[in-house]
Amino acid sequence: MRAYERLIHYARIDTTSDESKEDTVPSTPGQFDLARSLAEEMQALGISEVRVDDKCYVYGCIPATEGREDAVGLGFIAHLDTAPDFCGKNVAPQIHENYDGEDLVLGDSGLLLRTSQFPHLKKMKGKTLITTDGRTLLGADDKAGIAEIMTAAEQLISSGEPHGRVCLCFSPDEEIGGGAKDLDIPGFGAVYAYTVDGGAENEIEYENFNAASAEFEIHGFNIHPGDAKDRMINAALLACRINGMLPEAETPRDTQDYEGFFHLTQMEGDVEKAVLRYIVRDHSAGHFEARLETLRHIEKIMNSRWGEGTVKLTIRQQYRNMKEKIEPCMHLIENAKRVIRDLGMEPVTSPVRGGTDGAQLSYRELPCPNLGTGGYAFHGPYEHITAEGMDFAVEVILGLIRAYS
Repeated sequence: MRAYERLIHYARIDTTSDESKEDTVPSTPGQFDLARSLAEEMQALGISEVRVDDKCYVYGCIPATEGREDAVGLGFIAHLDTAPDFCGKNVAPQIHENYDGEDLVLGDSGLLLRTSQFPHLKKMKGKTLITTDGRTLLGADDKAGIAEIMTAAEQLISSGEPHGRVCLCFSPDEEIGGGAKDLDIPGFGAVYAYTVDGGAENEIEYENFNAASAEFEIHGFNIHPGDAKDRMINAALLACRINGMLPEAETPRDTQDYEGFFHLTQMEGDVEKAVLRYIVRDHSAGHFEARLETLRHIEKIMNSRWGEGTVKLTIRQQYRNMKEKIEPCMHLIENAKRVIRDLGMEPVTSPVRGGTDGAQLSYRELPCPNLGTGGYAFHGPYEHITAEGMDFAVEVILGLIRAYS
């Protein structure tokens, strides 16, 4: 079975994670549906030590062949959940064989996948393009990664090729920052690993944002407008003031590459109470801490002006830049580059303007850079991927297994 065929099957299982239930693992029951289905498939393929634990982590391994028992244990990881940013239910993947490289209508949604917005589409002419119908996301982030790992495992087992121990794990709730914290690293059994959770199939990523979420809870004092002079505290207006105290040009729209940002993701409220929710990102640890200190200073200023307790700031650390943990293990990057070149493409390394499970795992002493899946425009209706890109990603996984065997 080709990887794209597996993706289409997995995409139909709703595994959208839920930020409001981040203290429950997994945050949604649909992730268990996919986990159990994968466990059955793994067992049918002949993968060993297959288990699904009580927190929805799926584990399995392909034991080393005779004579390769001393090879380093190499792991591959992908996540089960899809992003809560956009609808992940009733996904209906659309297959466009021999794609013509031009603008493409997405089902009957009225949306258009435009080459002007996604210039790389021109290079996909003649390939088998998989898109959404415009009403949901596709879920290639990261069901493409799961499909590629499973396909590589199937091909490795059926080939009889000598290899070292290969460890597999599919984890829950990566999209809400929880995918790596409960992964059983000793039980996983790998010395090094790769997440398969990136974009273009020739991408290798080992730098990511330092990340935190931040919430301002603002308490107002509501009184009849006719009696409000010097008494009313309008929480909604204070929320506007707080956002106005942040640098106007340091938003996702205005930044790129290594530039960090404050991103207002949600606001709600009225006179009585208001809430602002942000994500905060920066590649530099020093700049990241400065951003958090800016938020703390805003809280202090607002409370000094409007009274202690008017504004409450809650900051939650999410993940850190994996670069410092990968640099002592640069063979992980050099081997991946060599494999990609041997397959006929030039590798691309770029900073991740986001995070992966590999960031947390690297700080848990499992060095874990990220490989591309071949997918684009994740988290929304324009998500797309090619069957050929997925085939290439499978070959990268197999090439790395050979390199470490």
